[in-house]
Amino acid sequence: MDDYEHGSSLTSTGVAGGGTLPPGLTEEEAEEIQVELTKVEDEIQTLRQVLMAKERNATELKRRLGIGPLSEIKQNFTKGWHEVQCSNAYMRTSQTLGDLNHRVTSSNLYLTASATFEDIGRSDAYKRTQETLSQAGHVTSAAFSSVGSAIRNRFGEMRNSPSFKSFEDKVENMKYKVMGRSNGESDHSPTSNNAPF
Repeated sequence: MDDYEHGSSLTSTGVAGGGTLPPGLTEEEAEEIQVELTKVEDEIQTLRQVLMAKERNATELKRRLGIGPLSEIKQNFTKGWHEVQCSNAYMRTSQTLGDLNHRVTSSNLYLTASATFEDIGRSDAYKRTQETLSQAGHVTSAAFSSVGSAIRNRFGEMRNSPSFKSFEDKVENMKYKVMGRSNGESDHSPTSNNAPF
């Protein structure tokens, strides 16, 4: 392959782009390196094309097998998770956390705190607080429901009001004018006589 075939731009000094030769490099060596670079770039381009063709072929084969992108992601995730679980680091970490959990749950502090929480859960004050919060939740829910009904009713009343009807007529008239013009119709609609537009 000739370097002129590939659009290489060696200058008279032998360096692409018109620069000077690096120290210790002759013009002939620079030309040889430039030719080698061109060959390597051509090989890279060829490999990219081959890789793209192989990827298209693999995609087509997967499609024919019924393997879609989602199932492929799921399969890759499952495989990756299995590899993580089988790794030494995961196993050591899992063992360490298991040991730590055992130490914590068997410590006096944990057992005392657990017993205290159980005592609190059985206390009358806790039960009364729980009932009060539950009732407050029901009242709040009912209040929001009432507000929603009131808003819905108000919008219904507003929609039936003369001013909303007038506004609705104006918007419909404008729509007719715009749509009529786009369809080649005239500007006159049935409601255009009383419209301010």
